[in-house]
Amino acid sequence: MLSASSSVPPGDPVPPSGVMAPAARWAPPEGAPLRTAEESTLAEPSPSSLVATEIADQLHSAAIHLLRRLRVRDRESGIGPAQLSALSVLVFGGSRSLGELADAEQVRPPTMSRIVAGLQRSRLVRRHATEDGRRVRLEATAKGVSLMWEGRKRRVQSLAKALAALPENGREQLRGALQLLQQVIRDL
Repeated sequence: MLSASSSVPPGDPVPPSGVMAPAARWAPPEGAPLRTAEESTLAEPSPSSLVATEIADQLHSAAIHLLRRLRVRDRESGIGPAQLSALSVLVFGGSRSLGELADAEQVRPPTMSRIVAGLQRSRLVRRHATEDGRRVRLEATAKGVSLMWEGRKRRVQSLAKALAALPENGREQLRGALQLLQQVIRDL
């Protein structure tokens, strides 16, 4: 179960409470030049943008913490995070060329070649030529699809267990927030 008393992962500036003083969150790095009074007046954000920024900061932190905690269950799959991530693109997004997969994962093609080679050795991905024979597509094998769905099931079960511990009204608040979050995602 997720709790406020859980330890904060290394390098994350947000304390376990999830609340950080705005001055600490937005303070310039030590040694950075401070703005002049004129620059501060011109760049003064509106109260609504400050609230939006604070909510965005808290949401960003919560998303990172949630994914880190759920990712622990991925160890049970027997393959590393980079391979799982690439496999998930192929399972949930369909076949791709090596370059498309590298772009989706925001890595260079040589890095993706090594990742895919490991997935092929594990028989989780296969290469196949396009109809014209000029390109190679990557697709998940049945074993790869099964591994991803099993992993998703483990993560969802972990999250469901934590949500079940919430009071009913808390779960309903989250349901409403999910609709808003989906709207925010579409607008990014």
